[in-house]
Formats: sequence, structure tokens, C-alpha cells
Amino acid sequence: MKIALIAHDRKKDLMVRLVTAYKEVLKKHELYATGTTGKRVEEATGLSVHRFKSGPLGGDQQIGAMISEDALDLVIFLRDPLAAQPHEPDVTALIRLSDVYEIPLATNIGTAEVLLRGINAGFLDFREVVHDLETGPLSY
Repeated sequence: MKIALIAHDRKKDLMVRLVTAYKEVLKKHELYATGTTGKRVEEATGLSVHRFKSGPLGGDQQIGAMISEDALDLVIFLRDPLAAQPHEPDVTALIRLSDVYEIPLATNIGTAEVLLRGINAGFLDFREVVHDLETGPLSY
């Protein structure tokens, strides 16, 4: 699976702790992240992360473009709901795109953990079915 990791400034430490805790699950997947979040995750865990620009500099939009191309399977976006974000329209657009393209999205640590446990248990295998439908009929 292709998984995007995004965290607002006051949530970056939490993202690092989450990825560290679920490193064994996440190392089996392709990771993408906005700039600083990706750098912090790489440094703390040693996992390979494709890094985009910082969120306010277009990283959210780059991840949104991947969503619109159905090139991502899951987004973990640890948002800070108590701080004003200068790029709030980009944040809103990314969340909307996740809904439009039916990409599972966690915006808090509780939902992120449920999704990561779900990946490990096979609960997100429907993403493979979606990709199979695009490339041809399913074979049983």
C-alpha cells in the first residue's frame, strides 16, 4: 500500500511516536510525507519515505494530486484543530479529495491506530480490489 503521512507542527512528535510504534507494519509499505514530517520520520525510524514539499509550500497539494490519480491507499494526517493554519484551504481540499476518491483518512491518533491495525489484519484489502477493477476483471 501507498501511505501518506502528514502532521501539523504540534503533532509531529506524535507522528514520530506513531510510526515508531508501528514500524513493523509500515516497513512493508511505500511511505510518502510532507517535507518536515517525512524528514523527522526517516531520522527517527530509518524507514524510507518519499518526501514532498512542506505542507504550506505545496506538499499538501502534491499529496492531493496523488489522491486524485488514485495513487495513494491511505492518508494519516495528524491535524492540529486548535491552531490556525495558513494553508487551511489546502488542508480542506486534501480531506475532500480523500472523500471523493474513497481513500481512508485518519485525522487523529485514535483513527490512525485503528487503520494501521486494520492494514495488518487485512481490513484494507479493498484497495487492491479497486486497483484490480481498474486493470481488468477480477478472477476467482
